[in-house]
Amino acid sequence: MPKKSSGGGLTATQQAAKFLGVSVLAGAVLAGIALPAVGALGLAAKGSVESFDELPANLKTPPLSQRTTILDADGDQIATVYSRDRTVVDLKNISPYLQKAIVAIEDSRFYQHGAVDLKGVLRALNKNAQSGGVSEGASTLTQQYVKNVFVEEAGDDPTKVAQATQQTIGRKIRELKYAIQVEEELGKKKILENYLNITFFGQQAYGVEAASQRYFSKHAKDLTLAESALLAGIVQSPSRYDPVNDEAEAVKRRNVVLERMAEVGDVSRAEADKAKEAPLGLKVTQPKNGCITAVQGASFFCKYVERVFLSDPVFGKTKEERAKVWNQGGLTIRTTLDPQAQASVQDSLKDHVYKSDKVAAATTLVEPGTGKILGMGQSKPYGYGKNETEYNFSVNSAMGGSNFGFPTGSTFKPFVAAAALEQGKPPTQSYPAPYKMPYPQQVQTCSGKPWVNTNNETLENEAESEVGPYALREAMELSVNTYFVQMLGDIGMCPVVKMSDALGVVQGNGDKVPEVPSSMTLGSTGLSPLTMASAYAAFASRGMYCTPVAIESITQTVGGEKKSLEVPKSTCSRAMSEKTADSINTLLSGVVDSGTGKQAGLSGRANAGKTGTTDERKNAWFVGYTPNLSGAVWVGSASQKVKMTNISIGGTFHGQVYGGDTPGPIWRDAMTGALEGKEAPPFNLITIPSGEKDPKEDDRDNGRGNDDGNNGDEGFIGGLIDGSTTGDTNGGITLPDNLFQGQGNGSGGNGGGGRG
Repeated sequence: MPKKSSGGGLTATQQAAKFLGVSVLAGAVLAGIALPAVGALGLAAKGSVESFDELPANLKTPPLSQRTTILDADGDQIATVYSRDRTVVDLKNISPYLQKAIVAIEDSRFYQHGAVDLKGVLRALNKNAQSGGVSEGASTLTQQYVKNVFVEEAGDDPTKVAQATQQTIGRKIRELKYAIQVEEELGKKKILENYLNITFFGQQAYGVEAASQRYFSKHAKDLTLAESALLAGIVQSPSRYDPVNDEAEAVKRRNVVLERMAEVGDVSRAEADKAKEAPLGLKVTQPKNGCITAVQGASFFCKYVERVFLSDPVFGKTKEERAKVWNQGGLTIRTTLDPQAQASVQDSLKDHVYKSDKVAAATTLVEPGTGKILGMGQSKPYGYGKNETEYNFSVNSAMGGSNFGFPTGSTFKPFVAAAALEQGKPPTQSYPAPYKMPYPQQVQTCSGKPWVNTNNETLENEAESEVGPYALREAMELSVNTYFVQMLGDIGMCPVVKMSDALGVVQGNGDKVPEVPSSMTLGSTGLSPLTMASAYAAFASRGMYCTPVAIESITQTVGGEKKSLEVPKSTCSRAMSEKTADSINTLLSGVVDSGTGKQAGLSGRANAGKTGTTDERKNAWFVGYTPNLSGAVWVGSASQKVKMTNISIGGTFHGQVYGGDTPGPIWRDAMTGALEGKEAPPFNLITIPSGEKDPKEDDRDNGRGNDDGNNGDEGFIGGLIDGSTTGDTNGGITLPDNLFQGQGNGSGGNGGGGRG
């Protein structure tokens, strides 16, 4: 009777001997020495296979997952991302020393035996019996390759990985059958090449090229004898023989490999001895995986590209299909990011807002007429530490941004003006625009059911001196609240809804802007900087709106072959007539020339824009453009808790923050650098006669800063949500501040809208 272990089963040594003994028998069967079915050998137990003949005839080899490289518009690397850090190389690009080293230490009879090395199995069985333990394995390189294929196919699924590596007779028999197939189809050199590309070398490096770069910062083809022996030795136990964490153990293992190479005649004794005396010579390159490593502050843009890939049906019908392609990698993604524009965005943000400030800033630049995103950055870096965040404040929640976006204030007013002009209102349109007034009793909506001012809500302008009548030009320059609410009451909300739809304007959560006056005029609804920059780009391109795009092209390397993938294209459509766009450009040129946006104005080129500040000064915006570049800047509290009064931002003290004095200069500097050396085309401006009232210059600048608004902490918000609702709790459970950024931006607005 066999000796039992304390647990009632065979000892570890006996189990290994039994396992290897069955391997010998199975090997004999597979070699044609014996013919009985595997089931007759009693192998149809749990964890094994029922019949050798029932195994699939062909091993399905998945494409090896590789690193993906993300490039900017000039072809320079932004970042690399991968589930497996691997770069597949041909055998000719792998050092001959490494090829010999891996064969010598893992399977020295590789070129003499078939898929199964019966001599090796018998040798291992005898050696293990003598040592009283499992001191030597018997798997050939081909069998190891097959096992690695199963592991690769399992990906990061722990259950599948366990199944691919479980020590069962069934798995061993399966490996043996597939090993025979692989030997017949590929041949020795291709098997060795595949093995060296698939196996794990520790330190997140898969395959010899990644390992060579990780440990020695060189290509695999340039490895020396000593370096090759070190890498070959790691394979047996990447954690135990890790040279980074245990140099002494790694040296011992390297020297074992060198000794074996000398024994089998791959190198001379003198060469081996000399290599044993060599220092490890590590020149470690730290793993740089993921968007967190992106250059020029482009981490958020990098994550946006990843989100686009994982969400756009062009890359696969289901999210599972898209994720599989992304994780497989081997992609070279050329993006729209302009390095000059990106550098300018980051420099401007660093100059004006500190990452340690109580508030944050985000900037996005878009090319009119193409939708290309040229720059995207924010003041708080990508990360998980103090003063860092993984939220991309520039984009909608579905793409990794704020749950609801941020209230835009009076930067929404140009959409109202464009809608009115499209309805036939003249650019000289005048309204009484008193300092203070009630909202209209009723305003028509697209549904036909009017919005009704049931609570007799009122609104007011920023300064008491702002008393109409005003014409459109002056009202836009001064951002007069009561003027635009009267305009909305005149044309109804449906034209504004249609204009918003045509300009791709949706809330940060993807919902349409609610049909309430505060959202439709005073920007109480949360939007993202990318949404605003893209919408304003339509003014710059004389009425053509283009959906934003971040990817220019993608090539994928699979099995050594490159192929191009289809990528999302910008869809351009006419949002308004050229005449309307030219009129808006004329109006908004006045804003930066003599209105609330003077501090943002560019010198030496045509430019236009609009300021925006919300109630309690929780958000401040400047959105502007030239004929060839559009940009949006938001400054505010991500959690919507900070009121920007008596506050220091970027080392500058502000009694009250306005869209013109804080976001404006950020926009100015970002645009200036991005456009340096670029052409300066003009707008197609129109002539707009002066209106009925031309406010005195001192009225424009004295006592009102750079913006307008409801001038009150409890300004009208559509009658639905109190401005104090910031969303920092959920059912009594305290949540992170940035989880519900701008949560108050519901169907009625945020309560933070209304200032210019």
